[in-house]
Amino acid sequence: MLNSSIFTYQTRLQNLSIEEIATLDKYCALQSKIERKLYAKIKTNPSNRNEIKRQLIEQFGISGRMFNSIAMTLDGKTKSIKELLPGYIDKAKSDIAKKEMQISKVLAKKSLNKKQLFSLHQMQRRLAILHLRLDRLTKQKEAKDYAICFGTRKLFHAQYNLEAHGYASHQEWQTAWRAERSKQFFVVGSKDESAGNMLCQLSEQGDTLTMKLRLPDSLNLGKHLNISKIDFQYGKDQIQKALRSSHRKQREDGKGTVRDGTALSYRFVKDKKGYRLFVSVDVTAPELLTNRNLGAIGIDLNADHLAVSEIDYRGNWIFSQRHDLPILGKTSHQASAMIGDEVAKMIELATMSCKPIVIEKLDFQKKKRDFNQYNPTGARMLSSLAYNKILQTIKAAAFRAGVEVIEVNPAYTSVIGQVNYAQVYGLSIHLASAIAIARRGLGFSEKLASRNGLVPIRNGSHLTFSLPVRNRKKHVWNHWQAIRKSVTAAHKAHARLGLSKTNPKPLRSIRPLGSSYCVLGTQFPYASRSLLLDGDIDSTIPY
Repeated sequence: MLNSSIFTYQTRLQNLSIEEIATLDKYCALQSKIERKLYAKIKTNPSNRNEIKRQLIEQFGISGRMFNSIAMTLDGKTKSIKELLPGYIDKAKSDIAKKEMQISKVLAKKSLNKKQLFSLHQMQRRLAILHLRLDRLTKQKEAKDYAICFGTRKLFHAQYNLEAHGYASHQEWQTAWRAERSKQFFVVGSKDESAGNMLCQLSEQGDTLTMKLRLPDSLNLGKHLNISKIDFQYGKDQIQKALRSSHRKQREDGKGTVRDGTALSYRFVKDKKGYRLFVSVDVTAPELLTNRNLGAIGIDLNADHLAVSEIDYRGNWIFSQRHDLPILGKTSHQASAMIGDEVAKMIELATMSCKPIVIEKLDFQKKKRDFNQYNPTGARMLSSLAYNKILQTIKAAAFRAGVEVIEVNPAYTSVIGQVNYAQVYGLSIHLASAIAIARRGLGFSEKLASRNGLVPIRNGSHLTFSLPVRNRKKHVWNHWQAIRKSVTAAHKAHARLGLSKTNPKPLRSIRPLGSSYCVLGTQFPYASRSLLLDGDIDSTIPY
C-alpha cells in the first residue's frame, strides 16, 4: 500500500462579485494564451525550453512559478495524447479491416443494382478517410509530434454547421469557442513554499477559509485577489492539516533553515453557474487495518454489477454477494453516486473482516474496439461500464479506510470459477470468478477440483463436457487455456441444440456436502461463514 496519495477536493466559489469574476476571467484568458504560445514555440524549437521560458516571462510579465504551472498543464495534455495514441491507431486498423471485409462481400456479388453501387461508393470513401486517419496518427507517433486542439475538435468543427449545433451566427460560435479555450487555469504548489503554494494560498478564518491569489503584473489589476468564505463539503480536514503542516526546519548542512510542509495545487474552472475550485493535496495513508493472513475479498467487475466473494486464509469460500450497478443510460454524476454507494458497502465489509480487497488488472479498450463481436445489449452494457471510475473509487475509498488493494493478472479467472467453484458452491459464474480472483491475490495455485467438466448456465441448468488431459511439463495456465476452449465449445454446442432456452431439470435429491446441506451441490448461503465465526476464531488465525 502507498504511503501517500494525491486527493483532489472541490467546491463552488459562492457569492463572487462582478469584479472578482472579471479578474478570474482575465487570469484564465492570459494563462490560456500563454499556453498556446508555449505549445507553438515548443513545436518550432522543442530543444530550447529554458530560452522559451525566458522569452515568455519577459513578454507577458509573469513569474517563473506561473510559467511552471502553464508548462505542467501543457505537459499533462501532451502525455495524455501520447498514452491514448496507440489505442487510436489500433482502433483505426480495426475499422479498416472491418470496412475492407464489408467491401469484399459486396464485390463478391455477381451484379449490383444502383442502390448497392451507391452503398459501395460510400464504403470506399469511408475506407479512404480511415486510411488517411491511420497515416496521420502513425506519423504523430513516429515523430512524437502530438497535435492538441485547444477548445476541443468537436466545438471547432461546429462552425461548419452552425444551425445543427445551435448557433445563430459565426460570431456567436466564436464567442463560445474563445470561452471554451479560456475557462480554467492551474496554479502548481510546492512543499517548500509558504502554505504549500507561492501564488495561491488558503488560510483559516473561523469555520471557513480565505484565499489570496497573486495576480500577474501584466493584468494591471493589483497585486492580489482576496476571496473569503470558502468551504468544502468533503476534504476540509485534509486541506487544513496540509496548511498547518507548513513549518521551517534546519538545513542538512546546518546553514540556515528551509520551509517544509505539504504542497497544495489549485485549479479554477468556469462553468455555467460560475467558478469551481479544485484543491489537490498529498494525503498520508492511515494505519493499515487489513491482514492477508485472515483471507481476502475478491471483486469481479461486470457490465451491470460487481460480484464479491470472501475467502478465509486457507482459500476456502465463506460467502458471496452481488452489487447491482445499472449505470446504462445514467449521467456521469448518477453513475458516480451509484458506484460510490456500492463501493462503500464493500469497503465496510473489508474493514469489518480486516481482509484486503483483490481486483483484476483489466484492459477494456480492446473489448470496446470489438463491439461487432457482441450482441447490441452486451455492446451497450460494455460501453457504459466505467471501469476506470470503479477502479479509482475502490482504490480511493480503500486508501482512506486503511484497506489494502491487491491487483492480479486476470488470466483464466472466469474459467477457473466456472469449473472449480460455480457448481460446487451453487454460485453464479461471476461470483465463482471472484473466488478465483481472491485466491490468486493470496498466492494460491489452481488445479482442477473435479474430473468431470460441469458448469452452470443462465437458465438454471448446467452443461457437461470432457476435460483435456494436462501436460505436467507445462505451466498450469496452459491447461486452463485448453479447458477454456472446451468450455467455449460446450457452450456453443449447447446453444445450437437449443438447450439453453429450455427449462432446467427438477432437483433430484438433497444430500449432505461437507459441513452444510446441499441441493445438487448448492450450498446454503452463509453456512461456512457462520461455522467459521461461531467457533473459536482465535484458532483459525495462523499466528
